[in-house]
Amino acid sequence: MTLTSPLRRSLIVLGLAALGATTAHAQTTLSMWYHGAGNPKEKELITGIINDFNGSQKEWKVELQQFPQEAYNTSVVAAAVAGKLPDILDVDGPVMPNWAWSKYMQPLSLPAGAIDKFLPGTIGKWNGKVYSVGLWDAACAIFARKSVLQAHNIRIPTLDKPWTKAEFDAALVTLQKGGKFQYPIDMGMAWKGEWYSYAFGPFLQSSGGDLLNSATPKSNGTLNGKAGVEFGNWWQSLFTRKLTPGTSQDGAERETGFLDGKYAMQWNGNWAALPALKKFGDDLVFLPAPDFGKGSKIGAASWQFGVSATTKNAKGANAFIAFALKDKYLAAFSDGIGLIPSTPAAAALTQNYKKGGPLEVFFALSAKQATLRASTPGYAGASGEFEKALADIANGGKVADALDTAADAIDADLKKNNNYR
Repeated sequence: MTLTSPLRRSLIVLGLAALGATTAHAQTTLSMWYHGAGNPKEKELITGIINDFNGSQKEWKVELQQFPQEAYNTSVVAAAVAGKLPDILDVDGPVMPNWAWSKYMQPLSLPAGAIDKFLPGTIGKWNGKVYSVGLWDAACAIFARKSVLQAHNIRIPTLDKPWTKAEFDAALVTLQKGGKFQYPIDMGMAWKGEWYSYAFGPFLQSSGGDLLNSATPKSNGTLNGKAGVEFGNWWQSLFTRKLTPGTSQDGAERETGFLDGKYAMQWNGNWAALPALKKFGDDLVFLPAPDFGKGSKIGAASWQFGVSATTKNAKGANAFIAFALKDKYLAAFSDGIGLIPSTPAAAALTQNYKKGGPLEVFFALSAKQATLRASTPGYAGASGEFEKALADIANGGKVADALDTAADAIDADLKKNNNYR
């Protein structure tokens, strides 16, 4: 059967129209890398946001690839060298300046006002530009029991009136003399790596020192200056006086020592708060960091989302990140994994951080005490040197020598890389 010309033309037009409709609805795939492999709850939450985004529009489709946290940074660096970075990636807050300097990432392009109400620690800035933003933050506090402090006549500090260095030290000595605990406090020496800079760096900053002077940039005179040496001497005294477990602490002891009553107090993060609440209930208190002289300070900047520098789909990558910043997603992450939601509105939606919630204090701690680690591309190297120095000091090494060695190594790295300009 031969089709007449008008009919043939009509079918051709209909066919082209159908083809055009299919093409119009095709979504451009956006690759996304995430560090949370092995955590089913995180995968569920991230996948939920991705599915909502993919279903909310017809232009972009995000596809997730997860990595173990231990291998994530190495994988990103290798992909950058090979020119195979994803469109969207996540980055640990203090690492971001190095990735921006290395041209792994580009500044974000978000709608005006999108992050105006976010906690400062959740916004990754370098050279005055925003490169990353996080759906959560984390905060440290001293975990303690009211009954224990009251029994030893120790003042319970508040956010407005934290312990001074002298009060904190006296409290440790008093708890030690009480004889009921193996140690007055657990500082978490079983944990290695970034824990040192995140958990203990703020103590150095509160003492008036720092890893380096970012404005110079230079470590000598800052890390190993008068304030740094004073902090180092106090730090070493924690171990010589047996006020806290040393670097050989067993990981299981770190996880359960406070819960089992072996440690009177514990320096830990909000991610560990729920098991302690379950164990001690209303007797548990989360105390602010002591003031070592320059104000109470705790670490800030957790994992954040950014856009790779090499993506051809920056518009879509930014659209996804903007979509993920909705308060309901921030609240879902908080309820799911216990971390601090990035905005007050999101906190109000959560079970734990809303007004009167059991972890409400952590939002206040993050808002008032959170202090960024040195914002420099040289941070990764500096952090490693700080860890070596503090571990050496804890193990009995000479304070001045350990800090001098670390400062020299940090400055050598800065010089080698032309101060990361």
